[in-house]
Amino acid sequence: MKFRDGYWEIREGLSRINLVDVVDTEKDRNSFTVYATDRKLPDERIVSIPLITAEFSSAGDDVIQVTMYHHRGSAERGPCFDLTSLSADAHVEEDEATISLHSGALSLVSSKQTWNVSLFRGGKKLTGISGRNSAYYTDAGGACFMVQYLDLSVGETIYGLGERFTAFVKNGQTVDIWNEDGGTASEQAYKNIPFYLSSRGYGVLVNEPEKVSFEVASEVVSAVQFSVPGQKINYYIIAGDTLKDILRKYTGITGRPALPPAWSFGLWLSTSFTTNYDEKTVTSFIDGMRERNIPLSVFHFDCFWMRECRWVDFEWNRELFPDPKGMLRRLHEKGLKICLWINPYVAQKSPLFAEGMAKGYLVKRTSGDVWQWDRWQAGMGLVDFTNPAATAWYCGKLKNLLDMGVDCFKTDFGERIPTDVVWYSGADPKRMHNYYTFLYNRAVFTLLEETRGPGEAVVFARSATVGGQRFPVHWGGDCAATYESMAETLRGGLSLGITGFGFWSHDISGFEQTATPDLFKRWAAFGLLSSHSRLHGNQSYRVPWNFDDEASDVLRFFVKLKCRLMPYLYAAAVESHEEGIPLLRAMVLEFPEDPACAYLDRQYLLGPSLLVAPVFSADGVVSWYLPVPAGEPLTPEEGIWTNYLTGETTRGGAWRKEKHGYTSLPLMVPPNSIICTGDNEERPDYDYAAGVTAEIFAIGDGKSARAMIYDTSGEKEAEIFVSRQGDLYTVQRRTVKTGAKEKPWRALLRGLHGKNTAAQHVQDTPLGLVVIPEPGGNSVQVRVPD
Repeated sequence: MKFRDGYWEIREGLSRINLVDVVDTEKDRNSFTVYATDRKLPDERIVSIPLITAEFSSAGDDVIQVTMYHHRGSAERGPCFDLTSLSADAHVEEDEATISLHSGALSLVSSKQTWNVSLFRGGKKLTGISGRNSAYYTDAGGACFMVQYLDLSVGETIYGLGERFTAFVKNGQTVDIWNEDGGTASEQAYKNIPFYLSSRGYGVLVNEPEKVSFEVASEVVSAVQFSVPGQKINYYIIAGDTLKDILRKYTGITGRPALPPAWSFGLWLSTSFTTNYDEKTVTSFIDGMRERNIPLSVFHFDCFWMRECRWVDFEWNRELFPDPKGMLRRLHEKGLKICLWINPYVAQKSPLFAEGMAKGYLVKRTSGDVWQWDRWQAGMGLVDFTNPAATAWYCGKLKNLLDMGVDCFKTDFGERIPTDVVWYSGADPKRMHNYYTFLYNRAVFTLLEETRGPGEAVVFARSATVGGQRFPVHWGGDCAATYESMAETLRGGLSLGITGFGFWSHDISGFEQTATPDLFKRWAAFGLLSSHSRLHGNQSYRVPWNFDDEASDVLRFFVKLKCRLMPYLYAAAVESHEEGIPLLRAMVLEFPEDPACAYLDRQYLLGPSLLVAPVFSADGVVSWYLPVPAGEPLTPEEGIWTNYLTGETTRGGAWRKEKHGYTSLPLMVPPNSIICTGDNEERPDYDYAAGVTAEIFAIGDGKSARAMIYDTSGEKEAEIFVSRQGDLYTVQRRTVKTGAKEKPWRALLRGLHGKNTAAQHVQDTPLGLVVIPEPGGNSVQVRVPD
């Protein structure tokens, strides 16, 4: 929302109280308050002037919370984000001219005369709070807003604000934090997160569940402006050594993702959205995948597992599925997990509507009537998750399905939440609009944890708000079957990852329309090189043989590749779970010092050491950039990236343009890396430590690298360590899990050829030296002369 008319004036019909002179300050041990007015103070006694109160406190090391308000007497009506304060080493200092709060290495310094507030870390100014522009505004109709402007530096770039499909760098954009079902081709978003990350080394979380309006260098080009309705605004400024460090602190406050079960990383196949199907159709899909040797992990039943016009009643359509429990047993016997589509809406024709209405479990209008509309389902109502009894009622219906044999749910919808309603808890309806999805997904995820046990819960969610990352997995919504939509989908995933969401998926080949065979095969590579992978669409089935004969071969290639990569991918998943770093991450997160990475949004890193550049054109041509790894000198030995699929090497610091076939794309590994791969390409959940291969890439002289191997519960099982001194390479494997048995393993020194000087067996292969330790051996040495 814009408040200014150019830079000098404010818009017609608005009035403001901005920050000019400081009237007084008060301090505590780790917080202080500034009282500011909108005019130069006279010498005589001050009366009849407005004050803006600004409170600054520490919410953790390198985290400063800002609360600014005009009138404090407004009633506090929930909901509020579920946030955690971090431990902090904080204190306040004061002299004649300034008062400052020091939290970790972050300092906020305020003048005690005229308004001048700046934030520093390590002697570097990060940003400041503009007093000329930051203000309390009112319009002619009496609406009021608190508005903040944080300074931007030259070249500073802004990222995040949820799963946004607009340009990856948010400079120049207006962003409203308001969940909508808008598809992937507009400025609207399903997952709106009022958190942004700055290339300058800080992030900002606006701690307001209602609509937050951002102007990112779009109203005042040297500032990020954000505003909320009302008398008060609260936000956190979070700093760190790196962008990933800031994400760790942000997710320490808002919550980190649960670790999804290992089986969920395999291929999901859906019935699709509005297609006709029955058990025979479902079985034909599953058997068709098996006949073509395409590993399948999860089968998903979309909406027509229930009878039409009754969504949701949670009852199988018995005409199509006369024996649902038996069918689920038969599918489990084929080695599959089962997912069902659900949503939080209850159609009037559903028996649950009358039951929910009678018990007061549906959201009501101010008149006391049940809120209803005909959009989506005729006369549908909305489950009131602020009512604990309604939540238990809803989850009880789901538990019946879990008892029948269902394994997980796709928690669709949850964005179009009305604001002209009354909630059981008395919550503010405008604050509930975005927050509703948190309650919805938490309820379902918690039920799955309680029913299936720790580590077995997973949903496939579309909507989210702050904290929603705790309940993975999320998918990108309704994209179209075009290359343009494939690219916008990736932009959305990169932006979502920057706001703390570790696990993300998308509809392979697009949801709307039906892809060309070419697009299906290109998107299959992108989809299988994402955290989670699903074949799903709208009006047509997404089985590969419906496209062309080659599509099955391409899909099989990448599914099996992902299964082999699971020891590496699951280690990255544990990192996401423990630290809040996304599995699919923007280049700028790993290479913030490389200016070319600032705007890259058509390539990404899958985990810390796999660069993926999907092909976005029918001619197979892709342009991509290789950064220089931090601290790597450009010598003949170092700065070298390796193509994981072909073994070809390329020096970093340059753009490349290549043409790729359907089972190829730039999949690059940086120097001094270890990619642990498994010996099972048929499923994603297996014993990762048994038969693991430590693939070792371009270790520099005097350098070393380390990799962890986890079991499928997320517990550390083994560690791989490699070092190099001259032409001698030493690879060690150490079991770290108590009671774990020693298991066979091997090392692959990628791109190296030569003779070993130790007793272990060495095979010289096209990809490099395969080193197989003696049985029970935990260390090998190989000398590779020039």
